[in-house]
Amino acid sequence: MATTPADAPEDLDSDAAARGTVYRTLSAAFRYPDEAFHAAAASGSLTRDLRQCLARTALAVEAPDLATGDDYETLAARYNDLFELGYSEYTDRTDGSLDSSGPPVPLYESKYRPDQSWNDVNLDLARAYDHYGLEIDQDRRDNHDALRYELEFAGYLARREAVAEADAALARLDFQDRHLGHAAAGVADRLADEPGTDIYGALGDFLEAFVRADRNDLADRLEGER
Repeated sequence: MATTPADAPEDLDSDAAARGTVYRTLSAAFRYPDEAFHAAAASGSLTRDLRQCLARTALAVEAPDLATGDDYETLAARYNDLFELGYSEYTDRTDGSLDSSGPPVPLYESKYRPDQSWNDVNLDLARAYDHYGLEIDQDRRDNHDALRYELEFAGYLARREAVAEADAALARLDFQDRHLGHAAAGVADRLADEPGTDIYGALGDFLEAFVRADRNDLADRLEGER
C-alpha cells in the first residue's frame, strides 16, 4: 500500500493524501475478504502500512494491531457471520410463523438512522456521488449507503484535497456530518457488542476513531468557512 505515488506533484498535500489512502484501505477491509487481504492481515503488513500512513497525518490516532490468526476460510466465515448472514427462528411451528432479522452488524448507513428513511439517505448519497461524476460499480451494484462506498467517497474527497482542489475538505466535512460519521459509529457500536470478532472488532474501533478524528480536525481547520 503506497502512501504517496511516485509521480505525485510537488505541491501534493501528503497529509490529505495519506488520509485518502487510509479511507481506501478501510473500504477494502470491510468488503468480503479476498486472499490478498487475509495475507496482509496475517503477515502484519496491514498494520504496518496503516501506521506509516497515519504518521504522515496530523491526527492523534493509532492503528491497533490488525493481525489475525484465522486461516482464509475461517476469516471469510467470520465476515459472513458478522456482516452478511441473517438469523431466522420459527416462533410458532403450528402456523409457520418465522422471526427473521438481518446480520448482527449491517454495513449500511440507513440501518443506523432511525431518524431518516432508507430512501432519503440513499437519494442524498446518490446526489453527492453524481455531483462528482461518480456512479456505483455496475458489476458489483449495491445500495448507495453501503459502508464501503461511503469510505471510498471520503477517500476520493481527501485525494482531491491533496491536490489543492477548492472546497474538497469542506465537502468531506459535510459528508462526514451527514453520512459517514453515523455509519462508522453504528458499525463500531454493533461490533463492540459481538463476541468473536477477531480482526473486525479492532477494525471497527479504528474506523470510528479515524473518522471522528478526521472530522474534528477538519472542523477545527475550517471553522468559520461555512
